[in-house]
Amino acid sequence: MAVYLIADVKVTDDAWISDYAANVHEIVRNHGGKYLSRSGNITTIEGEGLGTTLIALMEFPSIEAVQAFANDPAYAKYRQARQSGSISSLNVIDDTDIAGTIPYLPKG
Repeated sequence: MAVYLIADVKVTDDAWISDYAANVHEIVRNHGGKYLSRSGNITTIEGEGLGTTLIALMEFPSIEAVQAFANDPAYAKYRQARQSGSISSLNVIDDTDIAGTIPYLPKG
């Protein structure tokens, strides 16, 4: 079952960004993942804006693949740099429909 990693990042020090952007996508790919978007073009349609600098959306084949990526020693220095230079949260959702009314999604 596909899962989606959503990284919500508010940059506080941009020194880490170029190295992270140039290298982390390969580590994601090594775990079967791919970026669907990594954008700073964020438009709030409803509610209060998050104050987010960028949102990245990645697809992985499983939660285990996300965990393997997050715990990969090759990612450790980039994770530390991101954590030091931002306020960020990473959340994973699956491809289910909690209400079970969308016919092309599995019931969650």
